[in-house]
Amino acid sequence: MKTSKTIAALLGLTCVCVTPLLAKEGEVASPASKTISGSVKEGQAKVQIAILLDTSSSMQGLIEQAKSELWSIVNTFNSAHKNGQAPYVEVALYEYGKQSLNSESHWQRCIVPFSRDLDQISEELFKLNTNGGEEYCGAVIQRAVEDMKWDEDPNTYKAIFIAGNEPFTQGPVNVTESCQAAKKKGVYVNSIHCGNQQAGVQGGWNIGPVVAGGSLLTIDHNAAVAHIDAPQDKIIIQLNVELNKTYIPYGKMGAQYQTRQTTQDANAISKSSSGAHVKRAVSKASQNYCNVSWDLVDACKQEKFDWSTVKEDDLPEAMKKMTVEERKVYVAENAKQREAIQEKIRKANEERLAYIAKVRKELAGEGKNTLDKVVVETVKKQAAERGYSFQK
Repeated sequence: MKTSKTIAALLGLTCVCVTPLLAKEGEVASPASKTISGSVKEGQAKVQIAILLDTSSSMQGLIEQAKSELWSIVNTFNSAHKNGQAPYVEVALYEYGKQSLNSESHWQRCIVPFSRDLDQISEELFKLNTNGGEEYCGAVIQRAVEDMKWDEDPNTYKAIFIAGNEPFTQGPVNVTESCQAAKKKGVYVNSIHCGNQQAGVQGGWNIGPVVAGGSLLTIDHNAAVAHIDAPQDKIIIQLNVELNKTYIPYGKMGAQYQTRQTTQDANAISKSSSGAHVKRAVSKASQNYCNVSWDLVDACKQEKFDWSTVKEDDLPEAMKKMTVEERKVYVAENAKQREAIQEKIRKANEERLAYIAKVRKELAGEGKNTLDKVVVETVKKQAAERGYSFQK
């Protein structure tokens, strides 16, 4: 059947989390999203990325790359800065080209509107399945441009990533017009062709980059992502186990979301051959990973957090009999432990990256283009054009 596509969810920094309204297959999702909590600092820049995934039959290899390399892409922004501080990142996730989707919406749906919930994005990626369908790039680009609330600041980094190998011009919506609409909003359109560049150009995959200033990227979507084992890997994984103990679920969904956290840890471990479990742990030690909607430690860091609004029934058993002051102390102790563990993970990761850089230098010239590599390189280049800097 038709092949295709794309990316993996990425990024985040600071604690501005949203809970999206999801659509089932065959339904049209609302682009609306509810901001749970979190405040943006004065002068803090934003990053917005929409990821458009083709889930037609031949797409399984690319989906596997996306599952494996989500955390590599997320970690791209761990060291990003603009206006002297880290930007906060919003990600939207779409799928298209699958037969079970709604024909009236041109075989596409919004899985997650702009969101900061990395566990949810990981969860949705692992739910994805494929079957035959029609891949209409122009239609899904149009929808992403129109649905999402793109930032009006021309210096905000805004990008669409769409991948596949069927002709880019298929479908009832003119893809050039869709890309022109993206350009008007200052949105890069990056196309990822699964195959060689010549075939990509012949299939029109260069239209997005030409019209909207993005990049034409090519990958081997069936290649296994290579992982370089480092001595620090085991240390980081053990620290992640300790890190999880510092989370304090609260609210009606707290326990469920904590279970989701451990499930996504397990999903990453299932991709350990690509190092996904290590990279996820590194993400959890960064500003990217924020759970203000269900974790008291993250929630208490918010300026408008009010203990009086937290009901006893919404607390874990260990905290129900505590006074408010005792609860504050308990949360503060967990916050301190978390910060110490996260710092250990960051330090171990610095040593890990230095080790990997050394090994890669010795293996220079080896390896194929895979999803993480082309997306990370493109994001850094385009964000730099908008004034974002990355530590080397």
